[in-house]
Amino acid sequence: MKLLGGNLLDWDGPDRTAFMRDIGRDAQQITDHELSTLLDSEWRSRLTAAWLIGLNRRTQFRDRIGALLLESQLVYAGRGYCLALARFETAADADLLCAYLDRYLPRTDLEYDQHWAIGALFTSTSASAATTPTGFSRPVVSGKSPPPAGTTQPSGTTT
Repeated sequence: MKLLGGNLLDWDGPDRTAFMRDIGRDAQQITDHELSTLLDSEWRSRLTAAWLIGLNRRTQFRDRIGALLLESQLVYAGRGYCLALARFETAADADLLCAYLDRYLPRTDLEYDQHWAIGALFTSTSASAATTPTGFSRPVVSGKSPPPAGTTQPSGTTT
């Protein structure tokens, strides 16, 4: 499953060229009905559909992709949803990614696709300043984000 790790972009040579050509062609040729069918299936089909949707920037699937990401019902599929939202590159997509992070980032017991969502936020070039992911750029320790720089700690020290 070449899409699973997303590392296909690290490939060099003719294998990468052939794969990128083929998936680009597939993204253009697949119908919306076929994509919907894939989104109703298991995680591999959903991951593939999300990549094809993102590559062809089929923004008509934004709401469905966002809802599936928030539901996080199936392992690995969220990686594709994050890629699709990053490829759409609008503030609405950044809002969906932030909503996902608001729900799942504090859940340290759930290791889902939080790192993919953060990566999607930071790589989306059209996210508005209102949705810039600054709230997600500080490390979380024991479920609590550290206080912003320049604030006074209970011990009297300043960060």
